Amino acid sequence: MAGSAAPRRVAKPIGTITRGTTGINRLRRGDRWMAHDSLVAGRLLDAADPLVVDLGYGASPVTTLEMAARLRTVRSDLRVVGLEIDPERVVPGRDGVVFARGGFELAGLRPSLVRAFNVLRQYPESAVPEAWSTIQSGLAPDGLLLDGTCDELGRRCAWILLDRTAPLSLTLAWDPFTVGTPSDIAERLPKALIHRNVPGEPIHTLLTAADRAWAVAAPLAPYGPRVRWRHASNLLREQGFPLHPYRRRLRDNLLTVPWSAVAPLP
Repeated sequence: MAGSAAPRRVAKPIGTITRGTTGINRLRRGDRWMAHDSLVAGRLLDAADPLVVDLGYGASPVTTLEMAARLRTVRSDLRVVGLEIDPERVVPGRDGVVFARGGFELAGLRPSLVRAFNVLRQYPESAVPEAWSTIQSGLAPDGLLLDGTCDELGRRCAWILLDRTAPLSLTLAWDPFTVGTPSDIAERLPKALIHRNVPGEPIHTLLTAADRAWAVAAPLAPYGPRVRWRHASNLLREQGFPLHPYRRRLRDNLLTVPWSAVAPLP
């Protein structure tokens, strides 16, 4: 591998070994979002060295391989490296993906995109700023970090998108047919927000309003949960919540807001 896509040997990666739970298609919602998001896809298309790192892929590399396949629909020459802090989880490369040992220091790589799913969830909330900062410092100049969490089957997902300096947005994504209310995603919020879902905090205000809008949209339930959520989303926008508008047809129910709309209070 050429250039910055070759990970260096790391004697002591930054971070701690986590449970490593993974599963086929568990991270599909995040992958689909990255492939269609204008900012993420645009940065990959513009990158001189389109390198993507999957940080902490777990006991099996399957979700790294799936991500590589999905993101290569954006750019076919994409380089993908999976990093694991546990040396016993490092496997031989396959399908154009390299696997190596590494942690928050990114094994010396300078990626355009890092996906870290279900990694920081296993750390204390106080560890998040330093972990973010370490990863951000290793990104390419226009690089992005996706810090996400999901349930065991990938039906309830949430992620924060960051650039080199700050969080940019929060996205909630869920299976329209198995999730009852938007606030059901609260149990899978990223570590930076999961303990902030209490009255008075912006994330709690947003989820409470989303549940109310979902209830108001109940008459549209016979047309399916996607139609119902589109109507609920419009109600939220009318109330002043800055939801990102999605113009394309969606498999998932999505809610994306700027980080400023949900950032924890001091």
